[in-house]
Amino acid sequence: MIFKVFYQENIEEAPVRENTHSLFVEAESEREVRHKLADRNYNIELVQEVSGDFLEYEKQREDFKVENI
Repeated sequence: MIFKVFYQENIEEAPVRENTHSLFVEAESEREVRHKLADRNYNIELVQEVSGDFLEYEKQREDFKVENI
């Protein structure tokens, strides 16, 4: 499954929409995604599974890239 992760780069930073980044990770569950990203010190706001039409839409973006972790 592919998950879209919304995060702040600094774990001590309060979530601000303008500073939110996103990345895509392949994993079996949300828990696995969080475990894979634990060493990056991100303030993870949301982990959302993407599939079907939503995944096809995201793949059309030029910055779409699934992280290899």
